Amino acid sequence: MRKNGLRLLPAYVPLAAWLAFSVVLFGWVILASFSTTRDIFTNSLLGGGIQLSNYTDLFAQQQMGRYFLNSIIYTVASCAGIVLIAAPAAYILGRVRFRGSGLIHLMFVSAMSIPGILISIPLFSLFVGMKLTGSIATLVLIYICTNIPFGVFFLTGFFSSIPKEFEESAAIDGCGPIKAFVRVILPVAQPGLITLTIFNFLGVWNEYFYALIFANDEGTRTLALALQSIVYGYSNTGNYGGIFAACMVVFLPSFVVYLFVSKRIIAGITIGSVKG
Repeated sequence: MRKNGLRLLPAYVPLAAWLAFSVVLFGWVILASFSTTRDIFTNSLLGGGIQLSNYTDLFAQQQMGRYFLNSIIYTVASCAGIVLIAAPAAYILGRVRFRGSGLIHLMFVSAMSIPGILISIPLFSLFVGMKLTGSIATLVLIYICTNIPFGVFFLTGFFSSIPKEFEESAAIDGCGPIKAFVRVILPVAQPGLITLTIFNFLGVWNEYFYALIFANDEGTRTLALALQSIVYGYSNTGNYGGIFAACMVVFLPSFVVYLFVSKRIIAGITIGSVKG
């Protein structure tokens, strides 16, 4: 054990250095979010006391609470929609062999390689023609459609490796295909569903490009867009404490989610790679 530890020591040193740098940097940003602009530029964080007004002003003057709620709606609705559509599709592709199934699977995989900027203009023209712009539902629909290919690809490995004895036992108990899928297969594939939901949560919460195009008014603006507006406004007025506070408001939800579910992400990816 000691020999193995000494052998891996050269790999641990840069990892430890990177971890220390990240902790110090993250801690500095937290302290700066509670400091005044003068304290930040004089490198005396919290020298003027804890400035809770940096956070309260965001919600009282910058409508941060409204944008926070918008991002929650976008994220929750998109994650639910992706799972509801991708899970049945992945189940069929992973469990049923029919003519053209390989081609359909290849199409989903190929769709993952299409950059978002390539389809942004056609999407905008389509939604303008259908008069669907300026609505929260518009961005939710875009998030669902653009993330379904990865969802189907990710879940296919889980469903294809589940033993068919589960469905046979369910059929003996009187369950039809749909009932067996809902009551038997989905609980077995729970690690994959949770991992996919976490990935989608992190991606949708921090998404910026589509939100900039389809949610550019105050009623539909996301937290990421609000951060851009706040940074621009506060930089002109010299309120750098407020800028760091806004960054923390946007960053903390995804950080907390990843902190508590990182083990599930690793477990889900590991199970999927082994089963797939």
